[in-house]
Amino acid sequence: MLIDHWPLSGLRLRTPRLELRLPSDDQLAALADVAAAGVHEPDRMPFLVPWTDLPPAERARSVVQYHWLRRGDWTPEDWSLTLAVLEDGRVVGQQALYAREFATLREVRTSSWLGTAHQGRGIGTEMRAAVLHLAFAGLAAREAKSGALEGNEASWEVSRKHGYQPDGIDRHVVRGQAVVTRRLRLTRARWDERERRVPVRVEGLAPCLPLFGAGQG
Repeated sequence: MLIDHWPLSGLRLRTPRLELRLPSDDQLAALADVAAAGVHEPDRMPFLVPWTDLPPAERARSVVQYHWLRRGDWTPEDWSLTLAVLEDGRVVGQQALYAREFATLREVRTSSWLGTAHQGRGIGTEMRAAVLHLAFAGLAAREAKSGALEGNEASWEVSRKHGYQPDGIDRHVVRGQAVVTRRLRLTRARWDERERRVPVRVEGLAPCLPLFGAGQG
């Protein structure tokens, strides 16, 4: 069975409303459809890489190819767990957790997106809670990093709810314009001391630990 060779296919993160998992082929197709239908208003760009500027069909294909790429180039030294987010069995968006040299640094980063039809209902907060629980409780991470372009208040609010603290700024060029990213950082100690209102259950983690570089260092 595939899970014998690729145990990540059996990893599940569950919250009261959501399931996060590596998508099956049908779920990946559904995720691509969500991206094609729209992720944000066309007059703004919340991402450093403006992949949503692609026409809908190309945007959908880019999602499929990105998932294939992230699985194919996975190593314990450089990995990206790119999860589909399901609400009541329906794919609504994507939540990623990624790291380099995790065994030594014990540091992760997050990124995410939701289809426009599913925004504004607290799903972003819940799916971030799921991967933070995986990182800190499951993988023994020391820090989690994130960031948001100035003006992306929804992303900033999700991070604030989880206790992230400001960590400086970076400057980039997006769509030919200078933009500022506000960096954010959450330590294990601060995560531990916060009241976590989203219960999270992790299934199938133990056989995946060597792939994350966890249990080393």
